[in-house]
Amino acid sequence: MQTQRYWTLDARRTEPARTEPEWTEAIREALLTAVRKRYTVADVPVGVLLSGGLDSSLLVALLAASGATQIPTYSIGFEDQPEERGSEFEYSDQIVARYQTQHHKLVIPNDQVLQRLPAAIAAMAEPMFGQDAVAFYLLAEQVSQHSKVVQSGQGADEVFGGYFWYPRMQAETSGSRLERFRRHYVDRDHAELMQLLTPAYHGPDVTSDYLARQLADVHTDDFMDAVLKLDVTTLIVDDPVRRVDNMTMAWGLEARVPFLDHHLVELAAQCPTQLRLASGGKHLLKQIARGLIPDAVIDRPKGYFPMPALKYVRGPFLAAMRDTLNARACRERGLFSRDYIDRLLDAPDQHHTRIQGSKLWQLALLEHWLQSHHL
Repeated sequence: MQTQRYWTLDARRTEPARTEPEWTEAIREALLTAVRKRYTVADVPVGVLLSGGLDSSLLVALLAASGATQIPTYSIGFEDQPEERGSEFEYSDQIVARYQTQHHKLVIPNDQVLQRLPAAIAAMAEPMFGQDAVAFYLLAEQVSQHSKVVQSGQGADEVFGGYFWYPRMQAETSGSRLERFRRHYVDRDHAELMQLLTPAYHGPDVTSDYLARQLADVHTDDFMDAVLKLDVTTLIVDDPVRRVDNMTMAWGLEARVPFLDHHLVELAAQCPTQLRLASGGKHLLKQIARGLIPDAVIDRPKGYFPMPALKYVRGPFLAAMRDTLNARACRERGLFSRDYIDRLLDAPDQHHTRIQGSKLWQLALLEHWLQSHHL
């Protein structure tokens, strides 16, 4: 057997220089082609997972521009927490009204989320810490009753620079590429990881070694090129795309991702980083969307698939996670330091990662997954 890489994303500037309007038009054409391809190559109606954000809203608009009518769209929402709203219906409703889609709106109360957590975790092929994995599982269950194929906005943030940590990294001027990246992204520094794990699981800092190699990629021109390439070729493959694919296919639902069409990704990688990160991120997509979707959707702060109960852990959710981490199986496994677990359980709202994930949820999810698969 031979193993070899068959494709490498080149993020160096090898394309002829373009003006901003030329870049906007080139990206628009490539994205429109990607959307059409994933709509026409199907023997069943193709819906859209409509979150209310720029990316999924733009998919609806481009499908309509391609002649699609009565597009099936699906939105999901959860209960609010004081710190965060549980739905983005005020934005998705505007797209539904504008394009007269066949819309399905799903609201799931927290008690139902808690009841379905074990089934969602058991469906994971591997531990998936993003809180929206459970949301996609619950959404896919409902969508699969109406559609068998949907388009999703996954990938737009990585390809076109939409996350809040990109401008922060770009503004950094001190330290190595690894330090500039780690300061704004890595969940736990190595020292904290060693506090989390019992001595039997201690080892060298392989994460930093890996990241340093990736960020020194010779197929990139500058630091932010390397960051965006790392996210497109590594992060999104092992995390968001895997979550969506796993959770939708658990219900026989196929999710297609036009923003990850490799022709579009290759074109975007040639685009100057500052152009992608302008306007607070995704500048080119915002330009393409003007006139197609309401400005209120384009100019709103970036949203994330909201599932507040798994981010601000309290009440029955805290009790369930405490039960999981205090279970006999967890104690006998000896993976986590009890001092670290107790620290999180004592103040779960005070322990979030640099990109605002719940550290307690991450530990509880991993332990629950191991228990559910009898590992």
